[in-house]
Amino acid sequence: MNITFLFDALRLALKALTERRLRAILTIIGIAIGPIALVTMSSVVRGYSNYVTSQLEALGQNLIVVQSTGNYRLSEDDVDALKKIPGVKRVEPYYMIKATIKIGAENEDIIAYAVPIDLIFEAMSGLKILEGSIPSQTEIIKVVIGYDIAFDENGNQVYYVGDTITLTIYKVEEGGKVSIKRVNVLVAGILDKFGGAFFLSPDRTVFLSPDAGKKLLGLKDWSGILVLASNSKLVLPIEQEIREMYHGNVDVISFQGIAKVINSITGAMDFITFSTSLAAFAVAIAGVAATMITSVIERIREIGVMKAVGFTNNQVLFMILAESLVMSIIGGGIGITLGVIGAYILASKGFTIKAGTTTVVISAPPAITPELILNTIGIVVLVGIIGGIFPAYRAAKIPPAVALRYE
Repeated sequence: MNITFLFDALRLALKALTERRLRAILTIIGIAIGPIALVTMSSVVRGYSNYVTSQLEALGQNLIVVQSTGNYRLSEDDVDALKKIPGVKRVEPYYMIKATIKIGAENEDIIAYAVPIDLIFEAMSGLKILEGSIPSQTEIIKVVIGYDIAFDENGNQVYYVGDTITLTIYKVEEGGKVSIKRVNVLVAGILDKFGGAFFLSPDRTVFLSPDAGKKLLGLKDWSGILVLASNSKLVLPIEQEIREMYHGNVDVISFQGIAKVINSITGAMDFITFSTSLAAFAVAIAGVAATMITSVIERIREIGVMKAVGFTNNQVLFMILAESLVMSIIGGGIGITLGVIGAYILASKGFTIKAGTTTVVISAPPAITPELILNTIGIVVLVGIIGGIFPAYRAAKIPPAVALRYE
């Protein structure tokens, strides 16, 4: 089977498709549905997964958060115990509370953290100071504010270094009574734009010194303890040891662990998407088979003439199979193109997460990878082979005498 025959087989396949244009178009549409679904859904899911994972990694691959629960309150004894765990580089308690602040003409919800600010910069490598500097731990009224606090939604700067900011804190006291506390602080530094993080957004955070938690914010108990591992590879073993130490009495969170869970969920969603797409591919196989069987029946006399003039069974088989492969490749190309377009349209709408009054919109480009495209092309080619192999085999086995007498 030489190159000339291959080109002739492809030319005859295209000619056969143009002669039966409507049937070929409908079959190609059926083939294209599978690639559209697979490329669109898989790329969007992987895109969001990559975004969330990158945000978690940026928040600190070496960081573990130990949080108090209703039944247990963290103390200095816990700090000392955590410091003794092998591989732990630093242990610091922190206070956290939700507050409101006026940004431009609007009152916006923000988070106030009373924590050693240098630890945050050590854990989050991408965090940078845009203006000002980091205050010392003794300067309890000085703070570092996030980019989205210093600048309004139009990019206009509303707070500068040295300005006074009022934090309004609402507390629910015993008996259900709500108390309001207002705290004035001075801006010592402004963070550069970090980007929308999934769990912690430095852009909408006020960082204070540790002593400010009790003296300014009026908080009695720590919100938790930050544990910094000396190496990212030690995070999961340290996290496991902390869980075993407390037997479920505290909440233990590591961004690396969350990223691992998200990757597992993405893998499961990829499998579901692929399984769902297989149904469309199965329908495409049936459509290709039906089209090719009809084509073989209509061309029995033509096949008989070919075999009478010297075409071998393998050449006839390849010629019929080429027709199904051409349809599959055309349908796959159309499906992949539309799938890429659909993925960008779907991803452009973003993914909205609401938690109370806070709304987070995740916008991530779809992950159109060479691996995804090659896998889709491979499946499409397989559709053409499976759908066309039986009709091609039937055509190859038709005796020339029978074919020539066929009306």
